[in-house]
Amino acid sequence: MQRPFHSGPSSPEEFQKQLQEFMKQNFSGKAAPFLRPETGGTPPEAPKADAEPIEFFFDKKPRDVKAHLDRFVIKQEEAKKVLSVALCDHYHHVRLAIDGKDQPNYAKQNIILVGPTGVGKTYLIRCAADLIGVPFVKADATKFSETGYVGGDVEDLVRELVRLSDGDVERAQYGIIYIDEIDKIAAAANGHGRDVSGRGVQTNLLKLMEDTEVPVRAQQDIAGQIQAMMDFSQRGKKGPNTINTKHILFIVSGAFAGLQKIVQKRLREATIGFAATGVKAVAAESALDQVQTRDFVEFGFEPEFIGRLPVRVVCQSLAIDDLFQILATSEGSIIRQYEQTFAAYGIEVLFREDGLRGIAELAVEEQTGARGLMTICERIFRDFKFELPSTNVRRFVVTREMVNDPAGELGKLLAEHKKEERIVARQLVYEFASRFYDEHKLKINFTEDAADLLVSQSLDRSIPVRDLCAQKFRDFQFGLKLIAQNTGQQEFTIEKNSVETPDRILSEWVIASYRNPAKVS
Repeated sequence: MQRPFHSGPSSPEEFQKQLQEFMKQNFSGKAAPFLRPETGGTPPEAPKADAEPIEFFFDKKPRDVKAHLDRFVIKQEEAKKVLSVALCDHYHHVRLAIDGKDQPNYAKQNIILVGPTGVGKTYLIRCAADLIGVPFVKADATKFSETGYVGGDVEDLVRELVRLSDGDVERAQYGIIYIDEIDKIAAAANGHGRDVSGRGVQTNLLKLMEDTEVPVRAQQDIAGQIQAMMDFSQRGKKGPNTINTKHILFIVSGAFAGLQKIVQKRLREATIGFAATGVKAVAAESALDQVQTRDFVEFGFEPEFIGRLPVRVVCQSLAIDDLFQILATSEGSIIRQYEQTFAAYGIEVLFREDGLRGIAELAVEEQTGARGLMTICERIFRDFKFELPSTNVRRFVVTREMVNDPAGELGKLLAEHKKEERIVARQLVYEFASRFYDEHKLKINFTEDAADLLVSQSLDRSIPVRDLCAQKFRDFQFGLKLIAQNTGQQEFTIEKNSVETPDRILSEWVIASYRNPAKVS
C-alpha cells in the first residue's frame, strides 16, 4: 500500500496513523528485502546499517531488452528499440559509476514517451524495470501542483523508491521514476495545459531530473523521524540522510493531444519558400515521428524541462491485427486472466481464433487501445461469470458468435447443459431403482412420467436426484416388504402419482394387501 503524501504539519489523526503504521512495520514483521532477478532462490537477509551496499549487476544488451519486451508488448517496434538502447546506456553507466569509473560529462538519458492511451507506454516501462531489477515508482502528473498535491510534492516520488527498496538508499538511487499524463502540466497560456501552476511543477521536476539531494525523510513524516532516532540509539550511527538523484532514471509520458497539429503546422510553414523545396505534407498519424523541442515548447513546456528529456519515443496507435496479436500471443494477454477466473470455479474456457478476432474488432471501436480489450471482455463475459459457477457446466468455447451475441449464446449453453443434465438425472433415477433391488431384493420400475417429475423436482429444488429419491421413498423398503409377505409380489411400478404423494400411495398399497392378498397395482 502506498503511503499517503502530506504537506504541512500532521494533524493528531495523521500522527496516530503514521505511528500505528510504524509500529506495525517494526514489530509485526518486515517485508522481504530486495531480491535480484538474476539470482532467484531465497531472498537475502536485510542489510544491516554497517553492511556493504548490495552490488548492482547489469549485463544486458539492447537486443536482450527488446526480446524481453517483445514477449509482453505487441507492435511499437521502433519504440522498443529506442527504449532498449537508452536503458542499456543508462544502466551500463550506472554500473561503471558503482565500479568507480564514472564519466563526469555523461548526460543522463531521461525519456519522454508520446502516444495515445492504451498503446502500452506504462507496460513497456514496467516490464523493463522488472527485467533490470530496480525499484519502479509510477505517478500521474495530474496529481501535482506547484506547491505539491493533496499534500505532498515531487520529492515524495524519490522517497517512495527508498520505501520500495526496503530502506536501501543505495538501491533506490538506481531506480526508475515514471510520471504519466505529463502533457497535463503544460502551461495553460497556450491552451493545452490545465492550469498556470504547470510551469511550477515543471520547475520542481527539473530539479529532480538533475543531480540533486533529496531528504530521505520528510520533516512531516513523524514515523520516519522516530525510526531514525531508534536506528541511532540501537546502532550508534545514522543512516543516509539524503538520496542522490544523479542515477535515477526519469521517464515521462502522455497522449499530447494537439501536438500533431503543432508539428504539421511547422512542417507546412517550412514548405513556403525556396529553401523548403521538396518538403511534403505529413499525415497526422506520422507527424509525431518528426516532433522537435520547439514543438514541445509551443505545446506549453519549458525549454529547460524538455532539454532534460533527450530521448523521445513515439508509440503508434493499435489496429485490429495488433489487438488480435495482444490477445493471442502476448504473455500478458487479458485472456489469461479470464482463464484463471473461470478455472477458480472449475470451468475450462477455450478461446477460438475467430472469437479473439471478434473481440479485437469490437475493442478497436472503443478507441482506447489495449484497454478496450478489457472493456469488451467484461461486457461479453459478465453474465457468464455470474451464471456458470452455479451450474455444472465445466467447459465452453469462445467463438465469434458468442462475442457478437453473448446473451443468446449463454442461453443456448445453459439450455444444452440443462438437456444433458436431465439425461444424466434420469439415469440416476433408474440407478436408484437398481440399487434398491440390490439392497432389498424388491424391484421398482419408474414410468417415464414418474422419472421426469423426479428430475424436474430435483432441478427446481437444487437437490441431488439421489437425495430426492431417498427422501421420497425412505419408507418403501418396509412397506413393500409387508406387501411382499402378504401377496408374494416382488415387483412394483412407480407412477407419477407415487412421486407426488409417495406416503399416501404406499399406505393405500399396504392396506390393500391386507384386505385382498392379490397383486397390488
